[in-house]
Amino acid sequence: MRSVGLKTLKNKLSEYVRIAAGGETVLVTDRDRVVAEIGPPNPARSSMPSDALLLDAVRNGWLTPSIIIGRGPPPRNPVMTVDTLLNELHSDRADR
Repeated sequence: MRSVGLKTLKNKLSEYVRIAAGGETVLVTDRDRVVAEIGPPNPARSSMPSDALLLDAVRNGWLTPSIIIGRGPPPRNPVMTVDTLLNELHSDRADR
């Protein structure tokens, strides 16, 4: 485990992020007091930031996950065929 001051961390951030990505925890200090830790991500965490943001939104109650678990999008039930739509569009424009 390493420790680093804020000023040094600011100047060499990418180096310390690489150290943390390699599995080591880095303690961040401010005036010789530990204020934060930089460590490797939890192995159970997704590598996609969007997944973490969605999970956080569900935890905070901003989103409610779906109760139905499906294998893809639901089947499409078109309101009308493309030909019918184009015919109606043509008739609407003919009135102008």
